[in-house]
Amino acid sequence: MIEILGFGFFQNAIIAGLLAAVACGIVGSFVVVRRMVTTSGGISHAAFGGIGLGFFFGIDPLLGAVFFTIGAAVLIWYLNTRELQETDTITGAIWAAGMALGIVFVALTPGYKPDLFSYLFGNILLVPTSDILLMGFLVLVILSVVLILFTRLVAVTFDSEYASVMGMPVSSLTLILFLLIALTVVLLISVVGIILVIALLTLPAATARLFTHSLPAMMAAAILIGVVTVISGIFLSYSFDLPSGATIILVGSALYTGALARRHLHSS
Repeated sequence: MIEILGFGFFQNAIIAGLLAAVACGIVGSFVVVRRMVTTSGGISHAAFGGIGLGFFFGIDPLLGAVFFTIGAAVLIWYLNTRELQETDTITGAIWAAGMALGIVFVALTPGYKPDLFSYLFGNILLVPTSDILLMGFLVLVILSVVLILFTRLVAVTFDSEYASVMGMPVSSLTLILFLLIALTVVLLISVVGIILVIALLTLPAATARLFTHSLPAMMAAAILIGVVTVISGIFLSYSFDLPSGATIILVGSALYTGALARRHLHSS
């Protein structure tokens, strides 16, 4: 098994997994604490529109997903905060519209029709170096924003009314959270695919929340759990010739279930 570490494709998979774990641990913690899972799902599925747009215009599909998810995040934020529309309704509409636009763009793309399976369900063993570079850049952006605005983001996440009373720009900080989710979604598309993004974004953070009592500790634990989840999933999928995205999610689900069972046993 160790010899496979010498292959370039496996090294890329490990690097992609580590980058994804960092993003999931940090942004996923905000998502879980503020209960933004549904919003994250809408943004992640809207990313399919960007994938289709990338194929249609002949650019990197992941780059197309960056712009499309950012647009979806801004639109959800605007309709929710400025037009006072219900978040669930907006999310459902953008979720469906993004998927539909992706299908239309792919259908309109001349010539060979691309295989979209890896974008929908992920294949971390096929992540190219160009995607690794994009993922690395996105992680740097996420880390920089969170480090600079950490205190304010924490305040808005736990109690937006208190943050507003303290004079913080709650609306702008909420938009930043939406944009961080959008960037993380793009990171995870290559790892587990659009369909399973929500699971990897939330499972490590949800597991960490069971045995931590502060957001920094939760983030650190979520990153560690994310690393174990992704790396274990990669090795298992390669060893048993299983779909990598689904295997990673099953590992994450098993860890979450085990953590729940452990807490239940200790409390009883």
